[in-house]
Formats: sequence, C-alpha cells, structure tokens
Amino acid sequence: MVCQSEAAEWSLLPSIGVKGVYNDNLLLTPFPHDVSYGYFVSPAAEFSGKTERLEVSSRVAADFVSYYGGQNSSFTNIFLPLTLRYKTETDLLDFTGGFARDNTLMGELLTTGLVLRFTQRNQWTANPSWTRRITEKLSVQSSFQLNDTTYENGLSLGLVNYQLLGGSGRLLYQLTEQDQIQLTGSYNTFYTTNASLPIHASFPGANLSLTHAFTETLTGTAYGGPSFVSSSSQTAGDSIKAQSTVWLFGGNLTKKFEDTTVEVSGSRNIVPSGFGLLIQTDRAGLTVSRDLTETLTASFDGSGYIVSSITQRADGGNFPEQRYITATPTIAWKFLEWWKLELSYTYRRREVDGFSDVAMSNGTMFMLTYYPPKLAFSN
Repeated sequence: MVCQSEAAEWSLLPSIGVKGVYNDNLLLTPFPHDVSYGYFVSPAAEFSGKTERLEVSSRVAADFVSYYGGQNSSFTNIFLPLTLRYKTETDLLDFTGGFARDNTLMGELLTTGLVLRFTQRNQWTANPSWTRRITEKLSVQSSFQLNDTTYENGLSLGLVNYQLLGGSGRLLYQLTEQDQIQLTGSYNTFYTTNASLPIHASFPGANLSLTHAFTETLTGTAYGGPSFVSSSSQTAGDSIKAQSTVWLFGGNLTKKFEDTTVEVSGSRNIVPSGFGLLIQTDRAGLTVSRDLTETLTASFDGSGYIVSSITQRADGGNFPEQRYITATPTIAWKFLEWWKLELSYTYRRREVDGFSDVAMSNGTMFMLTYYPPKLAFSN
C-alpha cells in the first residue's frame, strides 16, 4: 500500500501603509462647509495557500482613521475577506465572503452611487457556489448569496439595517475556443430588519451572457435580461404593494497592450441601499493602467452613475434621481525593493433632482507603503 500526500504551498505578505488625505468637500454637500484633512494607518497581510485541489486566499487589513476640519471623527475600518476554491475532475466548489467594517463614503458610495450620512457600516457576506462539468463544453452552476448589513447609529441618521438573500442556477456552454454563453435564472429577496416601517421586496430574473475573445489581447462580455420586482411596505395603517419589470444589462471590453491595459464597462444593476430601498444604478466606467517604467505606474479610474429607486419608501415620499461622477488619476512609484509611494487626485460631482446647487469636491491622497519580505513555505 502506497500513501501519497498533496504538496502544499503557503505564503504571507505583510505590509503597512501611512496615508494622508485632503478634501475640500468630503461629504459632497451643496451647503457651506469646511475642508477636511485626515490620515490613515493601514496594516495588512495577504495570505494564500495552494494544494493540487484546494486554494485559499485572503487579505486581512485595517484602517485606523482620523479626520479633522469639516469632518471631525476617528474610526477603525476592518476587512476580513476569505476566498476558497476546491476542485475535482468534474466539480468546482467556490466560496467568497467575509466581514467588512467601513464607512458609507468608502463602501456604499462606490457601489450604489448614493451619498449617505457619514457613519460606520458593518457587512457580512457569503457567496458559495458549485460548478459541475457535464461535458467538455457544458457545465452547470448553482450559487447562493447572503448580505447582512448594519449601520452604526443608523436610525438617527435615516439609515436602516437590511438583509439580501438569493440563489441562482446557471448553464455555461463553451461554443468555441473564443466564445462562451451563459444562461442564468435567479431569485433574490430584500428586507429591512430594524425599520419602524418595514419594507420587503423580491426580484426573480433571467439573464443571458456572451463572452467573446476577439484576439489574445482583446476580450468582451455582454449580458442582459429582465428582473421582476415585487415590493411591499408597511405603513402605520396599511400595506403598499407594487410590481415592476426592470431590464438589467451590461458589458465590458478589455484591451491589453504590451505595457497598457484599458477597460471600458457599462451596466444597469439592482442594489440594496441603507435608505431601505432597492436602487437602480446605471453606471459607465473607464479604467486605464500603464507601466511607464519597471518601477513607475500611472492609472486612471473614472465612473459615472445615474441612480433612481425601484421600490417606494414606506412613508410614501419620492426618492429623487441622482447623478454622480468621479475621476481619479494615480501614479505609483516602487522606489525601493520594499517601498511604494502613491499620489492621486480625485474629482467628484453630484447632482440631485430638486436641488438647484451642484456639489463638487477635490481631493488628494498621498500614501507610503512598506512591504516586508514575503514569507513562503511548503510541505
């Protein structure tokens, strides 16, 4: 009898960064305000492990943050993500999720395009999936998602806690070496957990996606399909119900040159919000990254959002349409083997229906990061 054990490779990459920030309108308000200054101390550690069948990765990180001026506050962000992948000859088990404690301007703004009151957000997520290969070209996949979000002092700021639960089934077919098609059916449910006037919504949907590799360096994906939204909100003496059909769509195009990568994307998605609503977010984005030298990299990240509500507020009030634009050029210099310096500028612009004034902000960020030697071992 011969016993064999799988070889395993493990690595740990610690780092610590110090960041200084300046913003002339941190909260994106159209009303009079002062400039804000702040600094971050950000320790982190990237962990990964790999065997022939199992892959594990995580980037545990924290931000110790202090703001002064227009926004006087100190808080701590915590990020505990986890990614697992286990594969056999015919099956692939995936898990992504974890815990994140951040602030609403960092997390929810970039997801929804909505500016919320400045507070801490705690979010648990779990997204397991199972993919089984039926033939060389055909696979089936089932997945589940959980999102449990709470806000610190949320009710006093007009924010409510919520949960999002969902599941999906998917067929994946490799048409050619360059083309893959996916057909997905999904069901999601959203409900508030601490609102005085509860809201509940469900939105089953179907989606067709096509990915095409035009060349080895140019790939594109396009998808679309309907989502059928049913919602109910409980008022003091009645229940308000509504139904609607929302067409979701999106796509991206990625081109890789020798030292430059360009990605153009656009989408319409349904996302939950701390306002206790399901939000329709139309987003267009452009990302460019270029290696100027072996140690110097320049990048640009820009996005535009049009945001409107799908479900109705429990008090019957209307949620105004909002438009948000952000653009961030960044330059990064790895000036020594274990040291990296980053400098960026961010422009943001926000418009809200019913407000005559436009909110704009200009911000800069300076960050110095030290990466100690990577620890790696195997058995």
